[in-house]
Amino acid sequence: MQTGDAAAAMNRIYRHQRYIYDLTRKYYLLGRDHLIASLRPAASDAILEIGCGTGRNLIAVARRYPATPLYGFDISTAMLETARHSLDRNRLARVTVAQADATRFSPEQLGRKGFERIYISYTLSMIPDWRAVLERAIAGLNPGGRLLIVDFGQQECLPGWFKRLLFAWLARFHVHPIAALPAALADLASREGLRLRTKDLYRGYAFYAELERLPSPGGRQALPGNN
Repeated sequence: MQTGDAAAAMNRIYRHQRYIYDLTRKYYLLGRDHLIASLRPAASDAILEIGCGTGRNLIAVARRYPATPLYGFDISTAMLETARHSLDRNRLARVTVAQADATRFSPEQLGRKGFERIYISYTLSMIPDWRAVLERAIAGLNPGGRLLIVDFGQQECLPGWFKRLLFAWLARFHVHPIAALPAALADLASREGLRLRTKDLYRGYAFYAELERLPSPGGRQALPGNN
C-alpha cells in the first residue's frame, strides 16, 4: 500500500473515532504507562513516538520528563490534527509532530540524525508491513539508544473465549495482534547486535519489549536478555 492510500485509509477509520479515542482506549490499551515509565531518558535525550495518534502518550511523556526533546509522527492527518490541538491546549510547543509513513520514515524528516529513545505503542498490530517498521526504528536509534514496544499479546494465560472475542473485535478496526513478534525481535537483535528484553504483561494480554543498541561501535554480537 502506498503512503497516500494508507493515510486515506487511516483517516477513514479515525475521522470520527479520534474524538473518543483516548476515552475508550484507556480501558484496553494496557501497558502504555509501563512503557513511559521505562523510557528513563537523560535530559538531553531525544524521544520519538512512532504512530503518535492523538498525542496522548506524548503529553504523558512530556509531563514525566519535562526537559526532554520530544517528537512524534503519524500517517493519519486526522489524528495529527487532534494531536496538535491537544499539544497546544497543554502548552507543549516543545513537542514536534509531523506526518510520516512508519514503514519508510527517517530521522531526517524530523530534522534529526537519530534518537536516544524510540517507542511504538499499539501501532505495529495495525500495520501489515510491521517488520519494515521495526527495521526503520532500529535504523533511527543512536548508539546506546533503546526501542521500546508495547502491543497486544497472544492472551496465553487468559480464557480461550476471551481471546476469540478480543481478536474478532480488534479485526473490525484493522488491528491484528502479531504472534510472530517475539521471534522477529529475537532475529532482529541477533542480526543487528542488539540487547533484547521482553516481558508478558497482564497474563499475556500485552507484550512488552526493549531493544538496545549497544554503545560500542564495533559490537555486533547479540546479547539476549529476555525475562
